[in-house]
Amino acid sequence: MALTQPLPTSPPPAHEGILRRQSLRESAARTYARSLPIVPVRARGLTIEGADGRRYLDCLSGAGTLALGHNHPVVLEAVRAVLDSGAPLHVLDLATPVKDAFVTELFATLPAELARHGRIQFCGPAGTDAVEAAFKLVRTATGRDGIAAFTGAYHGMTAGALAASGGARDVSVSRFPYPYDYRCPFGTGGERGAELAARWTQNALDDDKSGIARPAGMILEPVQGEGGVIPAPDGWLRRMREITAARDIPLIVDEVQTGVGRTGAFWAVEHSGVVPDVLVLSKAIGGSLPLAVIVYREELDAWCPGAHAGTFRGNQLAMAAGAATLAYVRENDLARRAADLGARMLSRLGGLAAEHDCVGDVRGRGLMLGLELVDPDAAPDPAGARPAAPALAAAVQQECLTRGLIIELGGRHDAVLRLLPPLTVTDEQADAVLDRLADALTAAVRAGASGAKSAGSAGSAGAVPATVGAQAPSSEVPS
Repeated sequence: MALTQPLPTSPPPAHEGILRRQSLRESAARTYARSLPIVPVRARGLTIEGADGRRYLDCLSGAGTLALGHNHPVVLEAVRAVLDSGAPLHVLDLATPVKDAFVTELFATLPAELARHGRIQFCGPAGTDAVEAAFKLVRTATGRDGIAAFTGAYHGMTAGALAASGGARDVSVSRFPYPYDYRCPFGTGGERGAELAARWTQNALDDDKSGIARPAGMILEPVQGEGGVIPAPDGWLRRMREITAARDIPLIVDEVQTGVGRTGAFWAVEHSGVVPDVLVLSKAIGGSLPLAVIVYREELDAWCPGAHAGTFRGNQLAMAAGAATLAYVRENDLARRAADLGARMLSRLGGLAAEHDCVGDVRGRGLMLGLELVDPDAAPDPAGARPAAPALAAAVQQECLTRGLIIELGGRHDAVLRLLPPLTVTDEQADAVLDRLADALTAAVRAGASGAKSAGSAGSAGAVPATVGAQAPSSEVPS
């Protein structure tokens, strides 16, 4: 009797081994890798190709870092020029021609008043270190200690930046209401809600029995990104500028994610005409490489040498890539392009809200867009807002991935679908993004995800379904 021989088996694809080793060796703190289990090997513009051969439209863009998309020719040319020149790649904070060119280009894009009377400090290569530097700067300049921040904020992952972010606990940061039209804390929304938020802030700062001492500075985001893509009303921003100026409180504006044309102006503060005392910049200013700075009014420059330092403040490749990116965005008026295309995309997203009662709100500015998903079967609050639906949002994100679309989640309960395409996205690509998103939303709703756990439940946003990568997109859109 012949022995039965086992059938030969093929080894698992290489990308599966890479993902398995990542899960075994990297920390439990990893984030994007949990909901986006892909292994990128090539990328250009909007498109990423994975090790499994699939192509994806990337609407995460390095969390807003890639203003020109992946591997833009002007960025690659700038990096190669530095490498081929023999210039040193590590110079601490010494002056170099590359740094001089970057600073010159950056100052050419700033609000004129800040550029004329500004100073720049190069920080450690992440935005959170620039936030820490801003806090240190205003504390030194004013002799005060406290920081005023806003509900829903996100400023980074180091201790001081986290203390000023929305999820902080037991900290000495004073928290004021940020205007949030859909979930207005005053139940009014609109201009009335923004006015009440401003009056609350002003009253708390002026009331000597409020328990809030005059802070060293106030920090805000012109559009809260991680907070759920919530644009601040221009009038409210002007009020914050008036309130802080009248009380000698330096205004710090965090444009780490909103800068370099993202919102339809080169800097988001330009929509309101506000000129801050300190501007915090990172992400796109490095042209996809690590770079972070603060730019501030010269009268705040009370630091002693070494008051804020760091070994990696002189990233020559990032400065070259950043200068090329800033110039390209400026010369090609990509901020205006972001405003025009973003308005058209926002209109189409509004159509999704009309078709699906699980879309509670659609909002954004420029190419920084969000859809807040809610439980349509739950009772609305007195202002009409329904509970967030994080499980549905996670299901939509995974349905997007199976269709070759990468998006991120944000908001109070990770129930906001976020779109951050590069500023170079074409009309055809934008249509493909919205088509895939619409298909994914319809599929998730049909699957009954809207009846799953809502905001008060233990979410499943970190889960990775076995089907990810199994379905190839029906068509590819060139980058």
